[in-house]
Amino acid sequence: MFDPFIAPSGTLLGLLQRGRGDGTLHALAAPRPEALAALNHCVLSDPRHDWQVENRSLYYARLYLDLDGGVEEIERHLCDPEDHLDTDDARTGLALAVLGHLASYGRDDALALLRRYAATGANWAWALDELALRDDDAGLRALAEPVLGRFPATEEGDAELAAAVRDAFEPRPWRLWADDPRDEIGARIRAASERGSFDRWQRQLRPGGPRPGWSVRAVLDWAQQGFERGSALHVPAARCLTAVAGPEDRPTILDAAADGPEAARCAALHYLAEAADPAALDLIERAADDPSRTVAGAAVAAFERMCGGAAVERARRWARRPDALGASAAGVLACRGGAQDAPLVLGALREAVRGEGPDAPRLWTLVDGVGRLGIACAAPVLRHVYRETSSSHLRGRAARALAATDPSFATGFAVECLWDCEETTRELAALHAETGDLRVAERLRRLAADPAEEAEVQTAVRSRIGPDAPTA
Repeated sequence: MFDPFIAPSGTLLGLLQRGRGDGTLHALAAPRPEALAALNHCVLSDPRHDWQVENRSLYYARLYLDLDGGVEEIERHLCDPEDHLDTDDARTGLALAVLGHLASYGRDDALALLRRYAATGANWAWALDELALRDDDAGLRALAEPVLGRFPATEEGDAELAAAVRDAFEPRPWRLWADDPRDEIGARIRAASERGSFDRWQRQLRPGGPRPGWSVRAVLDWAQQGFERGSALHVPAARCLTAVAGPEDRPTILDAAADGPEAARCAALHYLAEAADPAALDLIERAADDPSRTVAGAAVAAFERMCGGAAVERARRWARRPDALGASAAGVLACRGGAQDAPLVLGALREAVRGEGPDAPRLWTLVDGVGRLGIACAAPVLRHVYRETSSSHLRGRAARALAATDPSFATGFAVECLWDCEETTRELAALHAETGDLRVAERLRRLAADPAEEAEVQTAVRSRIGPDAPTA
């Protein structure tokens, strides 16, 4: 899947794609056709860079309810002939999840569309999982025949059915169908379930591929052989070294870390870092300058695994380096440094935003570190990251850092965060938003009464509006 196009953050589409609370607020104030067009664009063209982690479905479903939007565009998307050509979950997963939430809110049109897609669509398993959480027994039983019809009564079809039963995220439909008195339904599901359990047991007993011999030299050779075949085995090799290496093997491992072949060198570096060996930091510094990107990358990764005071002291020396090791060192200071490291962490944050933009991967650690260290003068940079990043998780981290550094957070971004797509961000907002704002009080009451809201968010809400809550 290609990276999605994200509209500018100042547009309605850009706000909705990012899942920002202001997206909902602006959509409710915009002309309804314009708001529904932007909403449908987001649902049908998933804007998330990591769709398996970031949340949008409840956020979009709630906006459909607020706008009284229909599911016609979703239906056209799901029933398009492309559905059977592009079967990637990313094409239809968000739309199906939105329909699931709409069904839980009592939208019969969403429930009917989910049932129809589960019977005929390519991503039927996802639709079935959504129905497993929301549909009644009768609705699920009616899907037994069309779903089982996907699996021909052949050896290959039975194997595919067993895999589908075994790997089902929600087992409720399959358990209902297993009780069906018809042999072509109940007996077949029970047989598939037994076969799936047997396959799982076989996989647990079956060796998982080649294994190294039980000596330091054999482990290092195994890592190198894997590298030459195209497999990165240096991290598991380092774990194997932990099991087999003794004090007498240290010279061999030090030699491998200094001058060994690429994969053996990487494995030795990881082992020495995990063991907090006194020589590890010097070897990591040397390896970070190696022309091999594999060795240099492994050196940085090994350094990030080190937790002791020596690693923090070395990070203070390396943080100004203009390379990956310098960026890693700034991250170490963000996680484990003290107040004296605030200038280095702030400088790294500014440089990351300036050089790599608001979606730079290293911003996650730096944003957390700025909040942990309470660097108040970082608030303008944090506000920029909050507004511009396309990652709802990074935005939530920026909000948490702002709560620790920006006195205006409670009356500013915290209010918007009550409508955010991420439940952790809504929870943060529920704890901090100034309840003197009428919008805040109304939103807190709505979140408290919403059965789809996460328990952690509702707990935070009750701490603000319950009988024991402090007066605003």
